[in-house]
Amino acid sequence: MLAFCCDNYADERELQKIMSRCFPPGRRPQIIVSAFTDTLYNVGSRAVNHPEYPSVLQALDIENPVVANCLIDMRGIETILLIKNSKDARRVMMSGHPPRNCREAYTQEGDQVYYNRYYSCDQNRALYLSKDVEEEIRHLQSALHSQRTHLDRFQQDMQQIIENEKQNRIHLHRAYEDQKKAQELCRKLQAELTELQNVEEPQSEDLKPLEEELEELNSRISACQVEFEAARKQMLTLKREYEEAEQLYRQQREAFNSIAEEAEPIKEQLSNSDEEVSRSKHHKSHYEDKRKTHVEMIETLKRNLNVKEQELQASIAKASEICPDRLDVRRTAKSLDSEISRLKHKINTQQDQQGHRDTIVRQYHEAKENFNNIARQVKGLEAFIRQLSEIMNTRHNVYAEMRMYLSVRCKYYFDSMLSQRGYIGKMAFDHKNEALSISVQPGEGGKAVLSDMRSLSGGERSFSTVCFVLSLWAIAEAPFRALDEFDVYMDMVNRRISMDMMLKVAASQRYRQFIFLTPQSMSSLPVNNMIRILRLNDPDRSQSSQRNSE
Repeated sequence: MLAFCCDNYADERELQKIMSRCFPPGRRPQIIVSAFTDTLYNVGSRAVNHPEYPSVLQALDIENPVVANCLIDMRGIETILLIKNSKDARRVMMSGHPPRNCREAYTQEGDQVYYNRYYSCDQNRALYLSKDVEEEIRHLQSALHSQRTHLDRFQQDMQQIIENEKQNRIHLHRAYEDQKKAQELCRKLQAELTELQNVEEPQSEDLKPLEEELEELNSRISACQVEFEAARKQMLTLKREYEEAEQLYRQQREAFNSIAEEAEPIKEQLSNSDEEVSRSKHHKSHYEDKRKTHVEMIETLKRNLNVKEQELQASIAKASEICPDRLDVRRTAKSLDSEISRLKHKINTQQDQQGHRDTIVRQYHEAKENFNNIARQVKGLEAFIRQLSEIMNTRHNVYAEMRMYLSVRCKYYFDSMLSQRGYIGKMAFDHKNEALSISVQPGEGGKAVLSDMRSLSGGERSFSTVCFVLSLWAIAEAPFRALDEFDVYMDMVNRRISMDMMLKVAASQRYRQFIFLTPQSMSSLPVNNMIRILRLNDPDRSQSSQRNSE
């Protein structure tokens, strides 16, 4: 796919010169030298012809016969079948005899099938002639990113190996230095030993420390030699790993360069495609503008034609109103025009004197339409007023009935709460005058005589007021209920009964919140998670006393 075709060797040499300037050594495309012809080879006798599967030559649409002939000469595309399924490819090529003139076949996955062997493709994507160039670019960019990641990792590993090699070289140098010192010390001790051996009368008691020191030095020399051998082996191992990493780095570098070189033609092709798309968009926009202009012109002419036809039909209709049958006249158009002008002048004179007919008719229709609209609005408003009156009457009746029921409920609750203390009472509602009278009499049932609230004691009045407030709460829908200093004038019996009643009411209405303010102690209340007592600190009386003394 990357090869070039030349007609003769002179052109081939010229192309080689061009490639030497554009391509690096060793990576130049192949050049095929073959005489150019304007006609395609006649391969009917040696080409494969299968009823189900096409050959490569049949599948390709090649405009240039030189390219087609080159592929026939170099690859024999007329003898290669294209079979999508590998199972069908094995059936066609390997079961019995392959088709006539068929040398090999390729599957959709890129597998190569011969009559006696099968080669699987290692790649899962097409390198050339991809239908989606952008997808191919994304794939190459992903592969490039992966190779760069591997390169970075290998560079990090190589840096680590270099650091280890430096450390090992330092250790090796130290080992060499220790070895030199040990050898120097060994030579000195050997010389001293030789001198001592040459002495005629050695003292045994003087040689014993030297022999011990010599043994110690020999053991140190052996230990240094062992460390030296271990360091040398480690250095050889690290050197071998370094060479392997260097070789792997070169391979990855070559693969990276190969991918970059393969991406260059695709990038150039993408650039050419972008330019072609830009030119096509420009041409498309230009011709769409021209088409739009012509369409608008045609639409304008059609509208003008329709207007003229409507004017003609209107003129014919007006003429038909005057004379239903079209008359053939022998008068000239000039005389008809003069007659029309005279009649128009006469009509204009009459309109100036009496007003324009169309204006009068239009004013009449507008006045009639306004009258009809106002009449409809008046009827609608009257019906709406009647409906509102009915609704208001109904609401007033329902309100009076509800007010009566609320009054009865309030009286009932007031009587029932007074009866808990043995009191009797009466409530009289005067809705007309917006007045309320309450009479309470403490006593034994029917023996008690009703009296006004003002004749009661402070505790009895407070208890009656609590009963009245609770009865009002029973008929009022409010989420919060508050009562302040209700038991100031009550004795202990009334206070306990009142508190029990309020707690009972509060317990039966848990969806509401009750707030009671009292200066009395609430320690006698039962312990309940529904009751919360907030006690305020006693006021500081010292400041008020000082202020009074001053």
